Amino acid sequence: MARRPSRPARVLATAVAAGALLTTAACSDGGASRASGSSDAVDATGAAASPVAADSPSASPTASPSNRLTTAGARTALITEGDIEDDWTQVKSAGRWRESLLVGKVDVAGFLTAKTDAADCQKLLDSLYGDALLGKPSGPSAVTGFQDGDSRLFYQVAAYDPARLDAALTWMRTLPAKCASFTATGKGGKRAVRVTEESVPNEGDARQGLRVTVQGNVDGSPTTLTLDVAAVRVGDDAITVTAGGLGGGQQESVKEAVEQGTQRLKDVLAGKTPAPNPGQFD
Repeated sequence: MARRPSRPARVLATAVAAGALLTTAACSDGGASRASGSSDAVDATGAAASPVAADSPSASPTASPSNRLTTAGARTALITEGDIEDDWTQVKSAGRWRESLLVGKVDVAGFLTAKTDAADCQKLLDSLYGDALLGKPSGPSAVTGFQDGDSRLFYQVAAYDPARLDAALTWMRTLPAKCASFTATGKGGKRAVRVTEESVPNEGDARQGLRVTVQGNVDGSPTTLTLDVAAVRVGDDAITVTAGGLGGGQQESVKEAVEQGTQRLKDVLAGKTPAPNPGQFD
């Protein structure tokens, strides 16, 4: 079935800059290595912390304690190409993606009155590099990825320790204030990093969104990496989405991934098979 024409093309970085970013990632000067995936949806055990805007105290978790996420369920809950607009193509390499501009040491001297904030900003960069924004899952997890030209979309479904998941979302919520603007030094020199809050669809039990931009040099050429990030809690499980690239952010695709992915996870936890969604944007 024919797909509806995609939104206006994003401004893409030059092939040289894009190639340099992707090829230098593997030999960058930092970052933990994530297990390589052998299929479009592979198990993963990321690591990192993050924020969220919680629902009212009276809200009860969406998932029933009796419906625990399994490895098969995590894979089933992953989104597909039919769940997101534009010309995204599912790829097998998501478990090996690395963005070299995220590798760098935060310049603590730039934090004049809140030195401890520098540690949170460093944690953010490391977590984004390792695709582990919410920390290491405590149970089953699965990841998948999509590519559209220079842009990438990384998607994870995982089970977490409840207390650590809450702490991660709360931490994520503080980042636009703590890490609004800072510098980091890495291969190629200084990087200017900015963090702002992004809206997230009102899905799940709690949620938080961020936009992170990193300006630096790749092989001597000025380059800007823009990433839109969202995390949504569903009971003791969560989905995380990171999308963007050298051509700009992917806020709309992140929104679609959150809306469709949250429902898929709810269906799995309720013992249902998520309905296929081929060509929803045709």
